[in-house]
Amino acid sequence: MKKILLTIILTGAVLQGYAQKEMNGKYKPIDSKNVELKDVPPPTETPLNPDLPLPKEPTVLKINPEDLYKNNSLYKPEANVEGIFYRRNEYLGGFVTNTAVSTIRYRDAAFVDGDKIRVYLNDKVIEPEVSLNGDYQGFKITLVKGMNKIDFEALNEGSASPNTAEFQVYDDKGKVIEASQWNVGKGYKATIILYKE
Repeated sequence: MKKILLTIILTGAVLQGYAQKEMNGKYKPIDSKNVELKDVPPPTETPLNPDLPLPKEPTVLKINPEDLYKNNSLYKPEANVEGIFYRRNEYLGGFVTNTAVSTIRYRDAAFVDGDKIRVYLNDKVIEPEVSLNGDYQGFKITLVKGMNKIDFEALNEGSASPNTAEFQVYDDKGKVIEASQWNVGKGYKATIILYKE
């Protein structure tokens, strides 16, 4: 019994030491001091499905993600692979706001491992390729009345799956509208909707 216990403890110690060595020097820790923002002109149209329900609460927009992603050629269909939860599109929420300008910031959520994304505003590409790093980067958009849909498409999964990012959305007074994370596989999108009253 003592030999079995000793073997388990030694195996755990060796694996722990190997895991730390594996990561040593390969990844860069996240630092949020530097922020790079770009201005994006307002969209000319809001091509969302007019059948989607409009907001009924003052801050949260009620949209069923299935209505957004189902039978929509702009989104890759979910891959039903047992045990792999990130091979799907991810709805990050819908929020009602009165702000005229919104700031969207994002960075790698875990280890900086080479994740890349493409950013869309109302189905039009505004950033063709962004390498996520430890510093926040992003853009400011002038919101149009009604729906303003932002998609973050995973161009890869870096060296550690899935594509992960931390994001923040601010109003024009610097107040956080939403802050969260996404975890999506290559080709899938994380979506947030800002509804301007």
